[in-house]
Amino acid sequence: MRLLKEIFRKDNLNLSGRAISREAVRGIIRQENRLLMVHSSKDGDYKFPGGGVDAGETCEEALVREIREECGARVTSICSEFGMVIEYDKPKEPGYDVFKMTSRYYICSIAPVLGDQSLDEYEEKLGFEPVWIDIDSAINANKTVIDTKKHDAPRWTRRELYVLELLKKELV
Repeated sequence: MRLLKEIFRKDNLNLSGRAISREAVRGIIRQENRLLMVHSSKDGDYKFPGGGVDAGETCEEALVREIREECGARVTSICSEFGMVIEYDKPKEPGYDVFKMTSRYYICSIAPVLGDQSLDEYEEKLGFEPVWIDIDSAINANKTVIDTKKHDAPRWTRRELYVLELLKKELV
């Protein structure tokens, strides 16, 4: 899968040190000129549906599960790989030098009707809801969240903004 971007959330990270890694998957779902995204009513940002790959799960299985949980959508096809973003940060866990998160983006198709969400507690607190939105509106909303909240913006907002802007360039 092609590398879209590396993001360093902190300076002077020891990338050759002991790393704790997390793998995640994200779905890019288009319908006409709109994307299915997850909107946070608390923060106002938009993210691609997806999340962590559980132990024993393939990326494809995790993608299907996460899209169902966050959007109530049934994936009918994983069409192609779009790319991956790797983020580096200071780890919260003791004994590690760096936290490395790899987010893999896939272009997907879904069944036309959305069902019920099955959100984690933190997702409910953030007011996650699936919405169809045009790409420019999602880009502008995420820019506004970053500009107004600065360091308090959700940590994924910059990553999602980058992918949205790249997606817009490549879809034209």
